[in-house]
Amino acid sequence: MEAAVFDLTGEKVREVRLPSVFMETYRPDLIKKAVLAAQANRQQPYGPHRYAGMNTSAASWGVGRGVSRVPRLTNARRAARVPQAVGGRRAHPPKPEAKRGEKVNRKERRRAIASAIAATSSEELVKRRGHRFRGSLPIIIVDELESLTKTSDLLDLARKINVIDDLMRAKNGKKVRAGKGKMRGRRYKRPKSFLIVVGEDKGIIRAGRNLPGVDAVTLQHLNAELLAPGAVPGRLVLWSESAITRLGEVYG
Repeated sequence: MEAAVFDLTGEKVREVRLPSVFMETYRPDLIKKAVLAAQANRQQPYGPHRYAGMNTSAASWGVGRGVSRVPRLTNARRAARVPQAVGGRRAHPPKPEAKRGEKVNRKERRRAIASAIAATSSEELVKRRGHRFRGSLPIIIVDELESLTKTSDLLDLARKINVIDDLMRAKNGKKVRAGKGKMRGRRYKRPKSFLIVVGEDKGIIRAGRNLPGVDAVTLQHLNAELLAPGAVPGRLVLWSESAITRLGEVYG
């Protein structure tokens, strides 16, 4: 199986043979497992102070008053400290020492990444994710892509290889998040646009970081979550020619 290689003007310059990883079996179950594990491993420890709800002057009134013997605040009737009372401590609060991460077998993780890479060459899966493009997949660019340092140059390239509509979709798709997350520092949601994968960063990551929904990464740091955001495979990917070459060396 071969694919066209385009230069920075959008013209086809040659064809290259694709690595066998693009023929990998589609495994959405493994992809989802790897993505959820990556999300779980990013969670930060959280929980109340160890003695929260215990620092109080409350003491029981004892017997003979016709009321329950729960600790009550000094000079008041209100109960405190015990978890069964209104205003008391929590019985089982979140524990900061809890282990919230997930482990994935090394072979499963490699298989998930390989499957997600293969999904990026399926027009059906890429369009199902909502990406907009014209032409065949995968999209491979000459290695001069890695040396782009200006966002304007990358934007111009997106026009020439017919993926500019996907950028506009991400730019215009910004919306207010439903739920309480909008009160917690994540008010807005934005669709993911294309992913740029290169063999070596010579300025392209800096050039792409200001475009809406765009991610740029070297092949060394490629993972299932970048290839399948939200555990949905089929992301639109721009590959550099050297990334395709190294892909064959790593995944076959």
